[in-house]
Amino acid sequence: MPISPRPALLIALLGLAACDEIAVADDPAALAELRGQKSCVAAVAKTSGMSGATINTSRPVVELYRHIVDVPGGGSWACITDDSGKAIEIVEQRSG
Repeated sequence: MPISPRPALLIALLGLAACDEIAVADDPAALAELRGQKSCVAAVAKTSGMSGATINTSRPVVELYRHIVDVPGGGSWACITDDSGKAIEIVEQRSG
């Protein structure tokens, strides 16, 4: 019976995700920002039903707790988080 590499891959990916938070653990604002980005990407992926969502870093956002999330072939979404980094509102941006 062949052994599936999926559990090992999952554990490795979880370890990498935890490293991001450890790197900014001493900075509450940076930690909330990182958690907000992750939460927004997950919320947009779940709502849109599409994978590959990423934070748009080329469009400036000046408000705190706000992110723009792009979905390949699916447009952009605005995401608002609370002060702990949890996505509380997402809105698909439409042009035209």
